[in-house]
Amino acid sequence: QVHVVESGGGYVQPGGSLRLSCAASGFTRNYHAIGWFRQAPDKEREGVSCISSSDGSTYYADSVRGRFTISRDNASGTVYLQMKTLKPEDTAVYYCAADDPRARINPYYYCSGTVSYDYWGQGTQVTVSS
Repeated sequence: QVHVVESGGGYVQPGGSLRLSCAASGFTRNYHAIGWFRQAPDKEREGVSCISSSDGSTYYADSVRGRFTISRDNASGTVYLQMKTLKPEDTAVYYCAADDPRARINPYYYCSGTVSYDYWGQGTQVTVSS
């Protein structure tokens, strides 16, 4: 059974940093396609950043490019989202999603919603406020 667990959310002042972690277990392989999404109250879910299962290629939404970095620990398979220069508009519940495709899929298609992840975490709250 696959489990996806996020951690690392919290409260931070504008300009601050947070690092989110995503651990996906139950897959037969260590590397999976992983994506970070967020949803703020009264807003649609947004694909923030996604990383492919094979070559480590990444995608970032325009709203976070240059401030957020997605990475994978090769030993554990844990995927991180390092968030810097946080803004109040980054406030949202952040969700991690995972998939185990048979072939490489460009992470853009996952983040844009063209291709769906099969497994989702429960979400972690990120609040950016002074």
